[in-house]
Amino acid sequence: MRAEIEKRVSELETEYREGQRMLADLETKQADLQQTLLRISGALQVLNELLAAESDPETGGADPTPQATASQEVPA
Repeated sequence: MRAEIEKRVSELETEYREGQRMLADLETKQADLQQTLLRISGALQVLNELLAAESDPETGGADPTPQATASQEVPA
């Protein structure tokens, strides 16, 4: 009986370590994805501002309504 318990403990410890590794990998992927979304958001904002500047020559492209910054759009 003791050998069976020790074997199960060993199996669970292995599963636990693997779960921790997987969680760390997912957290890294999440951080990478957040950075990617932040960059995309910034690029979208710049391109939309360029489009607005082309379509509204009277104001010189100034947008009277402030837009959210990229850091506000992507939660940390």
